[in-house]
Amino acid sequence: MLKSTWNGASRLARGLFAAGLLAAAGTALAQSAATPIRLLVGFPAGGGTDVIARTLGEKLKDELGTSVVIENRAGAGGQIAAQALKAAPADGHTFFLTHDHTISILPQVVKNPGFDSDRDFVPVAGFATFANALAVSGGTPAKSMVEYVAWVKKERGGKDTIGVPAPASIPEFLVKLIGTKYKIDVQAAPYRGSAPMLADMLGNQISAGIGSVPDFIENQKAGKIRVVAVIGAKRQAVLPQVPTFGELGLAGLDDLPYYGIFAPVGTPQPVIDRFGVALDKVLKMPDVRERLTAMGLSVEYMPQGQFAGRVRSYTQTWAQIIKASGFQPQ
Repeated sequence: MLKSTWNGASRLARGLFAAGLLAAAGTALAQSAATPIRLLVGFPAGGGTDVIARTLGEKLKDELGTSVVIENRAGAGGQIAAQALKAAPADGHTFFLTHDHTISILPQVVKNPGFDSDRDFVPVAGFATFANALAVSGGTPAKSMVEYVAWVKKERGGKDTIGVPAPASIPEFLVKLIGTKYKIDVQAAPYRGSAPMLADMLGNQISAGIGSVPDFIENQKAGKIRVVAVIGAKRQAVLPQVPTFGELGLAGLDDLPYYGIFAPVGTPQPVIDRFGVALDKVLKMPDVRERLTAMGLSVEYMPQGQFAGRVRSYTQTWAQIIKASGFQPQ
């Protein structure tokens, strides 16, 4: 009799616990419907990442049934926004739209970034990949990678400075790889974002820069800069005439950077699932796909599990490159 009573009580306790979880998730969903969602962006308003966030946020509000407020916490390559995400309550009201640099690279190059990507965040979904690229300024006569290297050797005594949007970023490591491959003395000039770097490229203050295709594409189309090489296993659809670094003999750069959404760890799974479903629907809208594709993104919805794996593999790839470069976290 005692055993039977205990089993019954145990089943009742488990049932109450499960009901409690469901009630908590239901409450979180209801709150999400009534409370605006903050979508953190770690870069300034008007930049490529901000435009992407606003494009998606405008449509997500209809799918989620609540307003989506873009909150720019610019600075330190997304580090400030990541710290804000860590500090946010895991109630389904705060998400973070970002790319690979903040999640995969910063924790490897900064001793104390103020967050741990694995411990503090949970991937929600990925939505695109993109390519980093080397572009030359309008005042630089080179029209190809080969011509750029030849120009540096002949006109610059084998030395040049290449702009990068952030210190200890993938563009900076690309500068080192280019120098080693082509036996030229090129140094990275770190900027505080792609906008000031582009301003100096357009003003011919620097002869070249490395950044993302979304950051370069409009000035490339206007003929103000010339993209001469891109990372990735294949050429970019918006730049079919531009060869990959692999085609030019610089191997190991096939893994493309990603864009995705993250939430504070502990965010209820039903909330994450709901956001993922909404994002998938938004990405299938022709006007959204057209705008993001025109910016140089390869639009691809990656559900939570797939995206988590993508982040892990990308992080591991660049961990090997960073270690081989001899870089020491600052």
